[in-house]
Order: sequence, then structure tokens, then C-alpha cells
Amino acid sequence: MRKVHYCSAMSLDGYIAGPNGEYDWIVAEPEIDSAMEEDFKRFDTALVGRKTFDTMVREHRTEIPGLEVIVFSRTLRQSEFPQVQIISENARETVAALRQKAGKEILLFGGGELFQSLLSDGLVDVVEVAIIPVLLGGGIPLLPASSAQHRLELTAHKVYKSGIVALDYSVVG
Repeated sequence: MRKVHYCSAMSLDGYIAGPNGEYDWIVAEPEIDSAMEEDFKRFDTALVGRKTFDTMVREHRTEIPGLEVIVFSRTLRQSEFPQVQIISENARETVAALRQKAGKEILLFGGGELFQSLLSDGLVDVVEVAIIPVLLGGGIPLLPASSAQHRLELTAHKVYKSGIVALDYSVVG
């Protein structure tokens, strides 16, 4: 079965974006940036929430090279974005079917709401977080407050000279 990996940067105080969705606080880390290109080769599919996709649209980056992009949205229309697949309902069934399909691992990119939904449905296998040495004091949390508790097991970690700490976990329950 293919695994779903949630990958995100997060401030030390638990936010994946500032109050207005900004992420300019994410510092460049050359070692991470060069490794990411190689790391992305393990994925062939990216799952994206509507709010994250809105940011991608504003930046004119609606495609992720080498990955099939699937956007979960009740408001976007497929005809507006033919370069990606828009899923408007049955997210759980869609992701469960993707996990059973032959292929590489699946990247869950961005948004805390889609992460929370798929995690609650037992459809996230790996959580990879790069903790950026900044305190935002507010913004979009890694998980919305109403999220249930989920146990994780540390599988890898690395500390970079920039102060970034990368943590990889398996979801165990």
C-alpha cells in the first residue's frame, strides 16, 4: 500500500503560515533545498487543499513537476484548472483508492485542514515537519484546535546549521 506523507514547515510555536497565509518567515536552507529535489522523486502524486492551491494560483505555480496534482475543493471547477484534478467530494474514498493503486508515495502538501481531515480518517502514514527557528505568535496552526490526539513515532531527525530541525514521524494511532 502506498503511504501518504504530510510534509510541512512549521514555526517553533506551531504555525504553518502567518495570520494572512504568509510564509516569508521560512528561511532558506541550502542543504534542505538540494535534498528536497532528490526527495521529491519518491512521490508521484500531490494532494493539495483549496487554500494552499489558492496560494499556488496567486504565484502561478499550479503544477508540481513530475507529480499528478489532486486538489480537494467544493468550490473550484475542473474546467478552470485542467492541469490538475479537482475532487469536490468523497475525499476519504479518493485517497483510500489512491493508496491501493500502484505507484510511488503520495505527498500531502500544505494545508492543516486537509491534513486534519485525512489524519482523522486514518489516511496519513508519515508526518515530516521542518521546524523553523521563528516565533510567529499567531497564524494557521499545523492542526486546527478541534483535532483529536494522534500518537507518532520518531523515525528520523536532523539539525541544520541554520537552526532548522527536521523531524520525521510515523503515525501509530
